[in-house]
Amino acid sequence: MSTLYESALSLPLLHRGKVRDLYDAGPEHLLVVTTDRLSAFDCVLPDPIPGKGRILNALSGFWFARTQGIVPNHLSDRPLASVLPDARERALVEDRAMVVRRLKPLPIEAIVRGYLAGSGWKEYRRTGTVCGVVLPPGLREAERLPRPLFTPSTKAAAGAHDENIDYAQAETLLGPRLARAVRDASLKLYAEAAAFAATRGIIIADTKFEFAVDEHDRLVLIDEVLTPDSSRFWPQASYQPGTSPQSYDKQYVRDYLETLAWDKRPPAPRLPAEVVAQTVARYEEALRVLTAAAA
Repeated sequence: MSTLYESALSLPLLHRGKVRDLYDAGPEHLLVVTTDRLSAFDCVLPDPIPGKGRILNALSGFWFARTQGIVPNHLSDRPLASVLPDARERALVEDRAMVVRRLKPLPIEAIVRGYLAGSGWKEYRRTGTVCGVVLPPGLREAERLPRPLFTPSTKAAAGAHDENIDYAQAETLLGPRLARAVRDASLKLYAEAAAFAATRGIIIADTKFEFAVDEHDRLVLIDEVLTPDSSRFWPQASYQPGTSPQSYDKQYVRDYLETLAWDKRPPAPRLPAEVVAQTVARYEEALRVLTAAAA
């Protein structure tokens, strides 16, 4: 399986993010290349996950198609060949690249939590809250929440840490109208995706969305959507509240990194070959289960 840690194309490189490389594709378009880089705790790890970029690209495309009736997305109808006319160059990225519209990204990440996991579980054990939202006492790890929560965060640069913010802070950053639109769209997207995934035996415990606005100030879904990088996917068959569930996402890597004496600041540690292989298998399984013979 081919691996791409860092792309190098003839187009002007605008930004190299934690996972995606962003290129100038003209005044109205961008080329987004999803690499095999993996980030954890907001740090880019030195070891790629072979084929990961293709998996994320395929899953994002699948979900963009399923959710376009809820909120428009940034995909363009321009073919890749119009941006990368050289066939040899195009072959390097064609399964991991999207030509998208050039938009104005919003300065928050829109997180929806349906279950008590990750940083939310850690906060709940300390304070009985998740991102400041008071929850009933006595909830267990991985338990389904009374209702899905919209818990936005800031968007950190590579090497920096995202910070949870409350809804009032989101309103300050976006304005009341746009904050409400992001919240409502995020909850609708999560509900639609969670309902579909349940028919495939997968629980979407939580997920992250990113949005932009177009030239008419309309909300647009961007970046990736409902992938193992941006979501927690749990197999329903083995789900058991009170434990840390098995998963088809990068929680496996986070769990490994938690066993190390690492301060979660760059440089990140190397991953053993077994951890890389297990991560590939989990991502491939998520893609297979969610998209196989999808209606």
